[in-house]
Amino acid sequence: MCVGVARRRHRYLTHVLLKEKLQAKLEEIQAKSDGSPVTDLKLDKTLAEEIEELTTELESVNPNLNPLINATHLLDGAWKLQYSTAREIRSLVSLPLGLKLGKVYQVIDIANKLFFNLAKVKHPLGIVSGYVKVTASFELAKEDLEPLPNKRLNVYFDKRYLSIEKIVGINTPQLNPFKVVSVNNPTSRTPTLDITYLDETLRIGRGGDGSLFILSKSDDLPEFSSSI
Repeated sequence: MCVGVARRRHRYLTHVLLKEKLQAKLEEIQAKSDGSPVTDLKLDKTLAEEIEELTTELESVNPNLNPLINATHLLDGAWKLQYSTAREIRSLVSLPLGLKLGKVYQVIDIANKLFFNLAKVKHPLGIVSGYVKVTASFELAKEDLEPLPNKRLNVYFDKRYLSIEKIVGINTPQLNPFKVVSVNNPTSRTPTLDITYLDETLRIGRGGDGSLFILSKSDDLPEFSSSI
């Protein structure tokens, strides 16, 4: 076996092993979850550091090193957030009025350079359920000294939708949504997202502040939210 083939095989096996380890760890911390993403604030420091270490190692063997050049088709579709260290996700964990965060999705439309984030929320007693949805557009961005876009997206947020779907089990279309507001983007900087790992079933991203997002490809997005 030539050296090049051996190296590729070793890289592939390392990638598979690290992905399995990370996914097993994520399944472990989500074992008692209702599908809502876990944040580092819910974990002890050692476990959060272990997830960060596994993630960094997996990023180093990314099978699609230039995702915005060679693998944009893999980004298309619905992704479910599994784990994050982002401030905006942490804030959703502590909602008012006893509401609890449910599943969180990101749906990407590569052809039109659009996406939306959708966070399901509900009261544990079934009093009310709904969602928060944020729409946005994006563009492929060049990093410093890079001749072509490689892994970075510039993000431009558009609108935030607040919706109540049901009250005590009764559909409330008149409240879906009950409020739509424009999202103010930062004036001093452009929000960015780096795609640091991408394959057919798993995506890892890093925000401009270094925040971590780990998502899995999903096919269980509710019908009503399938359009952007």
